Amino acid sequence: MSYKLLGANVSPFVRKCRAYLAEKSIAYTYEPVNPFTPPANYRDLSPLGKIPCLLDGDKPLADSSVICLYLERCNPAPALYPQDNYQYARALWFEEFIDGGMTPVAGPQVFRPLVLGPMMSKQPVTKEVKADAMKVVETSIHPMWDYLEKELGGNQFLVGNALSIADITVASVHVNLRHAGVEPVAARWPKLAAFLARIHSRPSFVSLLAEETTPWDQREVLRAI
Repeated sequence: MSYKLLGANVSPFVRKCRAYLAEKSIAYTYEPVNPFTPPANYRDLSPLGKIPCLLDGDKPLADSSVICLYLERCNPAPALYPQDNYQYARALWFEEFIDGGMTPVAGPQVFRPLVLGPMMSKQPVTKEVKADAMKVVETSIHPMWDYLEKELGGNQFLVGNALSIADITVASVHVNLRHAGVEPVAARWPKLAAFLARIHSRPSFVSLLAEETTPWDQREVLRAI
């Protein structure tokens, strides 16, 4: 069994898969792929041209959720999807809440204008651009943080009282927001802020964050977007 993951580090979807692989202690190789100028055959592997893509030997799979579910079937222990049917569905729901709800807002409307745009153009963020992004955070991201705060309750994890794909997915997109200087403040979202600190402190995320925050790697990562 030989796994290769293709993608770019600052993609929350790629990060989700890499953190998942680390939590499962699954060996794999990682190959950077720029989704805007991909290799000539990339759409043979990922028909929509998106990242990440997983190669299991010569068998390709695209989409982070599909990839993680496939890896769970192939490598069931330790389990990162709850065994209880309802909790399993809840884990999938939180994954969709982030991948289909928060990320499409946080990526193009917050991370891109506040991080990618300035680094690519080598120009500082204007007051107008920052104000627009912060308005998105206030009107769209804050209600999502309210929801996650409520759902965490008094629990350490989102579902099943154990680490799952739900926690990994939520933590992954918040790395992008953190790069943009956007984080839930503990005074208003104490449970969510503490949750993110715990998950981001896990070795699976610490190693990825190190890749994204050293000056050289940051340049290389952003060049691949």
